[in-house]
Amino acid sequence: MKLPIIAYGDSVLRKKGVDITADYPDLNVLIANMFETMYGAHGVGLAAPQIGLSIRLFVIDATSFGEDEPALMDFKKVFINAEILEENGEKWSFNEGCLSIPDIREDIDRKQNVTISYFDENWQEHEETFSGLAARIIQHEYDHIDGKLFVDKLSPLRKAMLNNRLTSISKGIVKVDYKMKFPAIKKGRR
Repeated sequence: MKLPIIAYGDSVLRKKGVDITADYPDLNVLIANMFETMYGAHGVGLAAPQIGLSIRLFVIDATSFGEDEPALMDFKKVFINAEILEENGEKWSFNEGCLSIPDIREDIDRKQNVTISYFDENWQEHEETFSGLAARIIQHEYDHIDGKLFVDKLSPLRKAMLNNRLTSISKGIVKVDYKMKFPAIKKGRR
């Protein structure tokens, strides 16, 4: 089932997610719904806060980048209770976007490599190091479960320049081809 994606400005996007346990209600259904929601919005990653849940869960399918980075050809993963252990390597810039912040894309600097521990959907524990676009997508989604957004990495001047567009997004003044929930509309304001 496709779920509505929470738009910029909602407080759930600013909360640090909490760990979950293997008996989390309907976890497999939630994971399947997150993938379906992500695909329906043409995304490569989706974190639980983006669908209104303050838990440490995100999903990634970077297969669409497989032509650029062959290692991503079948890169589809679930990250539960993830903890970044280390970020290292040169910082590099890449034009990022976010399903919760539609129509805004900005060049964001991130480290080349990330080492992360996490559980997969079968509750198998992993500690892995990822590089390149895989590391970037993981870092972006990990920020969501820590209550951070990619626009937080912009300079104060650049963020100020985007303020009107960000406010419009929170009010639902944006065209998207997927379901969203807008905080200003939710509170009865437009």
